[in-house]
Amino acid sequence: MSIRRLPDALINRIAAGEVVERPASALKELVENAIDAGATQISVRLGAGGLDLVEVTDDGCGMSRDEMALALERHATSKLPDDNIDQVMTMGFRGEALPSIASVSRFTVESRVRSGDGPGQEGWKRVVDHGQLVAEGPAAIPPGTRVRVENLFGNIPARRKFLRSPRAEYAAALDAVRRLAMARPDIGFTLEHDGRRTLSVQPGMERPERVAALTAPELAENSVGLDFQREGLRLGGIASLPTYNRGVGDHQYLFVNGRPVKDRLLVGAVRGAYAEMLARDRHAVVALFLEVPPSEVDVNVHPAKTEVRFRDPALVRGMIVSGLRHAIDQAGFRSVQRPAEAALANWQVEPVQTAQGAFFGNNPLPLGSEAAGRRGHDAQPLPVGFADYPSQGEGIGSFRDSRAHFSALPMGRAEAATESVPQASRFPLGIARGQVANTYIVAEAEDGLVIVDQHAAHERLVLERMRTATANGRVATQGLLVPEVVELDEPACDRLEARAAEFADLGLEIERFGPAAMLVRSVPALLGTKDVQALVRDLADDLAAYDQAISLKERLDHVAATMACHGSVRAGRVLSVTEMNALLREMEVTPHSGQCNHGRPTWVKLALGDVEKLFGRK
Repeated sequence: MSIRRLPDALINRIAAGEVVERPASALKELVENAIDAGATQISVRLGAGGLDLVEVTDDGCGMSRDEMALALERHATSKLPDDNIDQVMTMGFRGEALPSIASVSRFTVESRVRSGDGPGQEGWKRVVDHGQLVAEGPAAIPPGTRVRVENLFGNIPARRKFLRSPRAEYAAALDAVRRLAMARPDIGFTLEHDGRRTLSVQPGMERPERVAALTAPELAENSVGLDFQREGLRLGGIASLPTYNRGVGDHQYLFVNGRPVKDRLLVGAVRGAYAEMLARDRHAVVALFLEVPPSEVDVNVHPAKTEVRFRDPALVRGMIVSGLRHAIDQAGFRSVQRPAEAALANWQVEPVQTAQGAFFGNNPLPLGSEAAGRRGHDAQPLPVGFADYPSQGEGIGSFRDSRAHFSALPMGRAEAATESVPQASRFPLGIARGQVANTYIVAEAEDGLVIVDQHAAHERLVLERMRTATANGRVATQGLLVPEVVELDEPACDRLEARAAEFADLGLEIERFGPAAMLVRSVPALLGTKDVQALVRDLADDLAAYDQAISLKERLDHVAATMACHGSVRAGRVLSVTEMNALLREMEVTPHSGQCNHGRPTWVKLALGDVEKLFGRK
């Protein structure tokens, strides 16, 4: 077989396979070109998520007629004034984007230079249909450039059929514009999708203000700023407090020299910085801007320019971890929910309980509020299932009835015994003896001590209840007295709306409430109405992470697990002895109760022999 030179049209199609994976890829290249052209305002229009139309208009320097023709040739660029590719500071630099896009779409470019209205300075237009020039001529356009990409992959059915739905492609395009808009707060951005404006930010915004405007308004009040320098590197941006986190890592925006990147080294550094402050299934919200000397980073790794390679990766990772931890440390008590002053005062008062109510000093509280058994915490209802469990040896409902038998006697931290203490040998997980750090239940078993993580354990129990209820029909719902509106971005609402019927089977009834909000009418009765906003946001995050290549059953399991997390007993809540024993008994009869929904153990056992070794008895 003889060797031959490939034609230019085929070369451009091959290059397009790397540069133009989907409409969002083409959009990213066009917006980067507009940024490099010195634009102060960039407008984007999409049709059908970019499948039918991608249009980018800027007010940059523009191109002359001759420059426009050269721009559509392969490896022609204005962004490398010399051959030093290691010193690239522009967004695009390969000279592949425009000819590659033009080879797989109907491509129209109109441009006019900003230098004036003299001869040769009028606007000009060129139209290329899948690699073939079909028209050119004068164009009435203000200074700047407008590029239209229509019918992407229209002549390549094998590629077009692998594109996703308009909604999915729009979500990817929105994410691309959002990241570029974060990188350049000095430039104004607008985005219209099918005739409706979905994003608009003005030029001249401060970086924290721009990031919050593009993610969530509350981030500005729940984040810390960064300005950290080390050995010629500089780290800026904002990072969320540990108490402000999300269910997936899609809300981490990383930039190197103003270029949006998705780098495993940087993602790992963020997780390392939050390692001791977040659960493994939670993720911080960050927008980090790393400035590195061009000689210390290689941006020429891949045509998409989303990967970088550092000369000293250990230095970069260490700087990010140190910078984030230092900023979070400076936040002080902002990362902690401090109890009210009245609640703190209760620690100094001996509680007294009577048949009429529970008293802390001179403040009566109703028995149903559970306040008598709680120290330093606001009252909240018992979790589903706890109040219905009997005391040891009594019938159903006797836990509530037994409250009337308490006399007006001083109470310590443990409840007064109404009968003999049960034998630990009767139960595999033993009998509750107390609570440590308001998080761990300590129980005495026949052969040792059992320590239970109350949140992890109850989370698993709630999930198994939901699975049982789903298998027997729809989960019982609890209607909200006033339906709650949850504001989200449009792609998140699209994902939730598409799965509304599946949520209804799990007891969560939601409906669309405008382009960027969901209305919640009822929630699973198992969960109660503690934090509907956080529940819906986490469900949207779960769908973004798991909604594609998994079965319906797996997807429902993920959704049910997220709901169970929100409906379970939280760490830091004081439980009565009866509640602790009820939790242990249900664990003993519930499948998979040895691990929580995220794979962590729910209980551990310290054998008596090990305890004796600790004290030198063996």
